[in-house]
Amino acid sequence: MNNVIRVGMADINFAASPSTIRTSGLGSCVGVVIYDEKLNIGGMAHIMLPDSSMSRGGIVQRAKYADTAVTDLVSYFHSKCKEGETVRLKAKIAGGAQMFQFSTSTELFRIGPRNVEAVKEQLKKRKVILMNEDTGGSSGRTIEFDPATKKLYIRTVNKGEKAI
Repeated sequence: MNNVIRVGMADINFAASPSTIRTSGLGSCVGVVIYDEKLNIGGMAHIMLPDSSMSRGGIVQRAKYADTAVTDLVSYFHSKCKEGETVRLKAKIAGGAQMFQFSTSTELFRIGPRNVEAVKEQLKKRKVILMNEDTGGSSGRTIEFDPATKKLYIRTVNKGEKAI
């Protein structure tokens, strides 16, 4: 039975085939999907900010930040492998829009592009191959990943739907 597993803002979840995994409301946030083709499992994070050093207070909400969320997704797949088994992780990302135009060009207001850059840096650091991306622009997105086909379906506001 096909079941859709939802991922909220600043959330991580996993789905095994035949279930799919979905998040909505991606504006400047980035949806990251990491998968291993042999396992037919996909993990998704809905990342809101580039770096956990931006956290205020004592407790870091790990799924909220690119550095900690990508680390947790990768760790999950390593925990599913037998000792000595090679993990070949691949990724697809979407989101990172610049939702508002400001008259200043300060780095502070470039959250979407900064999120995309941070996610790519974390994937590269952890040797996860980025297969496809649909990032940037100024429109919100909803994404759904099918672990069986490895396709990421992207519905963009006023632009329709596509699969990468």
